Formats: sequence, structure tokens, C-alpha cells
Amino acid sequence: MSDIKQYMNGLGQRARVASRAMAKADSASKNQALKLIAAAIRRDAAILRAANEQDLAAARANGMDAAMLDRLTLSDQAITTMATGLEQMIALPDPVGEISDMKFRPSGIQVGKMRVPLGVIGIIYEARPNVTVDAAGLCIKSGNATILRGGSEAIHCNRALASLVMEGLSGAGLPSDAVQIVETTDRAAVGELITMPQYVDVIVPRGGKSLIARLMQEATVPMIKHLDGNCHVYIDDKADQQKALDVAFNAKCHRYGTCNTMETLLVAEGIAAQILPALAQRYQTKQVELRCDAASAAMLADYPYLVRASEEDWSTEYLAPVLAVKVVPELDAAIAHINHYSSKHTEAIVTEDYSRAMRFLREVDSASVMVNASTRFADGFEYGLGAEIGISNDKLHARGPVGLEGLTSLKYIVFGHGEVRQ
Repeated sequence: MSDIKQYMNGLGQRARVASRAMAKADSASKNQALKLIAAAIRRDAAILRAANEQDLAAARANGMDAAMLDRLTLSDQAITTMATGLEQMIALPDPVGEISDMKFRPSGIQVGKMRVPLGVIGIIYEARPNVTVDAAGLCIKSGNATILRGGSEAIHCNRALASLVMEGLSGAGLPSDAVQIVETTDRAAVGELITMPQYVDVIVPRGGKSLIARLMQEATVPMIKHLDGNCHVYIDDKADQQKALDVAFNAKCHRYGTCNTMETLLVAEGIAAQILPALAQRYQTKQVELRCDAASAAMLADYPYLVRASEEDWSTEYLAPVLAVKVVPELDAAIAHINHYSSKHTEAIVTEDYSRAMRFLREVDSASVMVNASTRFADGFEYGLGAEIGISNDKLHARGPVGLEGLTSLKYIVFGHGEVRQ
């Protein structure tokens, strides 16, 4: 590991060779690999928990914060979900080789498009060991090779998971180099991975804002990314109160350390006096700090964890039991606030008014927009993608949770009958 550049180039070369084999692999082989990996995960659940506990013990000793510890923890349910996600991928159509939009041209040729793998995908992520399996599975199914660079805090668990992935690939007759994990925790490896366009076709970063900001500055390989998740829920004055309470509580308190957690609550002034005190009772059970504007602070004067909001709060991703709260006049003001402060990840409206719901869907400029549902549903597994390799709030190539189709591209194909251009 003394020469990081040489080591990373070796990974890149092997990944490029493996990507060619994966691009032509048939669906049966890829599905067999996923099946074997899922079975191995269930078989070795105790080993995976033990490896994860090693990582958690080190993380606690190093003072890791609660949000990151939550992401690092591999519970029994998380292990089951990883295996289930792979099995769900098996049932999904293989996108590779799909032909669409075939049209005859006046010249006699027939022109269409074929879906093809991207090639080699570099994935950089912090804490979450489930990404190792989710990303590997999606790359296998979509005919790509991948290089995985997980955070040093999850190195034991990531190594254990990677060995199961490679076991499944070999068992299905596919190259084990199709999924490689960066064994070194040296940060210089990231710098090499994001500057190897000769071997890597796209980078998918999954981590904190500082990591993404660094990659945006340094990468010479294209990225599928989102910088942060400043997600909103707007409670309209025509909302069903029970739905509003359930959605706004779940969107904030289901999990704090995820990018699809609500960070700002907007409430129409026509319903605020009824909904905010009732909602505050629920938040108080979780000791959620509410950072309120003047109007909401006046309605919640007795709330024990109340702080007056600053301008910075409207654009902050807390990843903690902290929520910005603002009373707005009506729908137009809510949409304007969201489009100004949002990170364009996920937003939701709670309303029984169809016209307002449709306006919200059309006018809010985010990757996922919801009606009467928690922002926590913005997830590849929940969307039926099997899993996700990440979430993109960019507008080019892929947007929202990125599943199989987002890991492929299109090329034009032409069928002729001996035509020559005149």
C-alpha cells in the first residue's frame, strides 16, 4: 500500500477489464450472482454483526456523533433489508440491451436507441456499510464494474461484505474483479480514484457535505451526486389534521441522520394555531429542538426546546433532532421559500385540495416531490428500485434515487438494408 497511485491504478485496470465481461453478461448469470450474495449475507449475519461491532466500538472511542453512529450501525433488520434488496433486484427487468424508439427514416434506415452500461463506477461513501451491498448489487445487475471506497470507520464490515459479494460473483461465473473494495484507509486513495478517467467512467459519492464539496473541486471524472438534503414539509390550510401530524412527525423523527429527513416545516397561517401545538406535543416526546420564526414562536411560547430561528437555519441540514419551523401565508409563499432554500432533494405537501397538490408537484423544483406522504419515502428501496446507488439532485443524466436505469446510458443504433447516403 506504500504507493497509493500504483495500487489504485491496479484496481482501475482490473475493473476496466471486468467491465467488458460484465457488459456482455447475460441476465441469468447476473441474477444468479445476486441470489448467491443474498444467501451468503443471510448465512453470515452473525459474522457481519461482529465485524460491525468492531467498527462501532472504534467509532464510539473516537467520539463519532449520533447521526454517524446511526448510519454505521448494521442491525438485524438492516442485514435482512440488504438481502431483500438484492432479491428484489433479481425480479426487476434487466435494462441492458433494451431497444426503444425505433423509427424509420425517409432514407429507409431504421434508427433507435439501446440501453448500455456506464462501464466502471467509483463509489465513495462514509459510514453506511449497507452501501457496499446496495451499490454492488445495482452495478452487477446493470452490467457495470465498480470500485468501492468506504469510510475507514466501516472498514471491518465493508471487507466482510465485499468478500461475500466476490464469492457470489465467482459462484455465478462472473469476474470477481467486477466489484473491488479499496483496502487502504489512506485518504490519498480518494484523490486517485476521482482523477482516473482512463479507468473510471463516473463517480457516485455518498457522504457528508464536506466530502461532496471536496470531490466537486478535485474530480476529473463525472459525478452523480447531491450535496445535502434540506427537505421540507408544507402543511396546507386544507390539510387533514391527522395526516399532517403523522407525516410531519415521521418525516422528522423516523431517523435523524438521513438525507431524506425533513429539516424545515412550513405551516399555512390558516391552520397553524391548530396544528403546531398538537405537533409540538409529539416533538416534545423526542426532545426535538424547534427553531421558530416569530409567528410560530408566539404559538409555541411554552415549548421547552424552542429557539428563535436565524437566517442560516432555513438552509441547514441538521441530521439531528432539530427542526426549523415557519408560518407562511399560503401555498405561493411555501413554494417560493422551498425553491429559494431547498437543496432540491425532497419536498412534501399535506393537503386535501387536488389543485394545490398538482401546483406543488409542478412548481417545486426538487428531485422528489410528494403529496400526503413522509419525505422518508425518498429512497430507492421504497421506490421499487431494489436499492439505490445514491440520490442525485442534478438535472443531467439521473435525478432522484438512482437505480438500475440511472446506471446505464443510451447509444443510437441503426438498421439498414444497404442504404447509402445521397
